[in-house]
Amino acid sequence: MRSMRPLIGIPQCLDDRGRWRAGRPYQYLDHAYPRAVEAAGGTPIFLPIQPGVTELLEHIDGLLLPGGDDLPPPHPYADSVRFECVPLEQLEFDRRLLAGARARRIPILAICYGMQLLALESGGTLLYDIESDVPGAANHRLDDPDGRHPIEIVANTRMSRILGDAPGPVNSLHHQGVATPGDLLVAARSPDGLIEAIEAPGDDFCIGVQWHPEKLAGVHKEALMAAFVRTHRADRGDARQASR
Repeated sequence: MRSMRPLIGIPQCLDDRGRWRAGRPYQYLDHAYPRAVEAAGGTPIFLPIQPGVTELLEHIDGLLLPGGDDLPPPHPYADSVRFECVPLEQLEFDRRLLAGARARRIPILAICYGMQLLALESGGTLLYDIESDVPGAANHRLDDPDGRHPIEIVANTRMSRILGDAPGPVNSLHHQGVATPGDLLVAARSPDGLIEAIEAPGDDFCIGVQWHPEKLAGVHKEALMAAFVRTHRADRGDARQASR
């Protein structure tokens, strides 16, 4: 019997460079993601990389696109800037999942790398290395697990309705970011002006956050994850059929 808890699909990251074990490609995922989904009332479903996505999308109620490696820059940077680029096989799979979920109006929560990919696939642009692209910007790669910086929520957004106007500081583990959101809306910024959250206009739940709510306590994890997991559309079955 199908679970009554929402099924939340989470694609895995790919190590094809022997970082986990030499000579063996591995798919992996931080355990914080499924734990956060479970705590919010959902059932996490790992989505291994594969050629097709149609059947996967037909069986999930939400797509959580997690953090991952860097998106490849379109031009060279200084030798001092190090990139750990996402494997092409994973990137193409994530793109197909994201496109299919948006077409089917499946709720989407995109985190860190996931938010950056969401912006790119929505016609936006990236900061491929914040320190290089925005001289004078604050440090957004806080190595201390307890490192935090404040965010400013944009009024009258879905994010403001979920987190409120002053949700408190967030963690920050990235050196890439979103420069422009394409056809999405900016939902939060850091004090230095960098984009911290984006969302789709209208009724569809499609949110990207630059921080890692799965690693936080309080409203950032509990309210955001709960809003994502509990979002459903009564007509999603019809939408799925129409998309075939």
